[in-house]
Amino acid sequence: MSALKLGFIGLGYMGRPMCRNLLKAGYPVTVWNRSRPGIEYAVSHGAVEAMSAREVAQASDIVITMVKHGGDTDEVALGMNGLASGARPGMILVDMSTIAPTQAASIASRLSEHGVLMLDAPVSGSTPRAEAGTLSIMAGGPKTAFDRALPVLQKLGSSIVHVGEANGAGQGAKLCNQVLVLVNMLATCEALTLGARLGLDVRRVHEAVKNGAGGSWQFENLGARIIDGDLEPGGTVETVQKDLDIMMAAARELHLMLPGSSLVQQLYNAVEAEGKGKKGHQALVAAYERLSGVHVPDHAQ
Repeated sequence: MSALKLGFIGLGYMGRPMCRNLLKAGYPVTVWNRSRPGIEYAVSHGAVEAMSAREVAQASDIVITMVKHGGDTDEVALGMNGLASGARPGMILVDMSTIAPTQAASIASRLSEHGVLMLDAPVSGSTPRAEAGTLSIMAGGPKTAFDRALPVLQKLGSSIVHVGEANGAGQGAKLCNQVLVLVNMLATCEALTLGARLGLDVRRVHEAVKNGAGGSWQFENLGARIIDGDLEPGGTVETVQKDLDIMMAAARELHLMLPGSSLVQQLYNAVEAEGKGKKGHQALVAAYERLSGVHVPDHAQ
C-alpha cells in the first residue's frame, strides 16, 4: 500500500470508477459525497468514509474532486467544513471537474492563502475510459504540484499533459477539447441524417466513412449508437449544456465568436425541450430527426 494518502470527493458516474482505480492501485482513499450511493460504492471497494470535506483534507496528502459545477468546487474547497479548514500546508487539491478557467484561478488563489496547492485537471473521455483508467487529462497549475500528483494521475489516465503553470490552463484546454467534441457530434448527426434522407443504409455509410478523412471518435462510437437507437448516457445532455454555458461565457468575455458551438447549444436546447436532458450526448440527433422528419435507426439494415 502506498504511503501517499488520497482523498476523493464527487462519486458520480465518472468519480466512482476513478476512485476504484486508485484503490486497486493500492492507495488508501478517504471519501466524502453528498449522496449515500457513491459513498457506499467506494466503501465497498475499500475506501474509508469521512463525514465532511474537512475530514477528507485532514486525512489526505492529495485530494481529488470530481463534482458537477464550479460552485460545488468552491464550496467543497473553501466553504464551511471545506478542505481549506482541514488541510495541512502543502496539501494538493486536484480538481478534475469542468469549471470556468477564471473560477479555477480564483479558487487556487484563495487556497494558496491556506498553504494548499491546486491543479485544475479536467478530463476527456466517457465512463468506459474512466473504468479502464485511460482518460485524457489536461492539467494547469504549479509544476511542483503536477510532478507530485503525476503518479496518481497515471492511474486514471493514459494521456496526461501539463498545459501550463497558471491555474485555469487545464480548464482552458478542456474548453478547446469541448469545441472539437461537440462540433464533431453536430457533424455526426448531420451526416447520418443526410444518409437516411438519401435513402441509404446508414450502417453501410457508417462503415464506409468512419476510417476516412472525415472520421472521428464521435462518429465511430456515438454514431454507431445513434444507428442502433441507443441514446443512453456516458455523459448527459445536461452536462454538455453546462460545458457550453462555460464556453459561451468565456467567448463573451474574450469578444470571440464561436458560431459552431453556439449552434450546438441551440440544438441541445431543443433536445432538452423534448425531455431528453438525461440522455447521452448523441441525443443531439433528436433535434435533426425532428427537423428532417426521418428517424436514423429506421434506415439501418
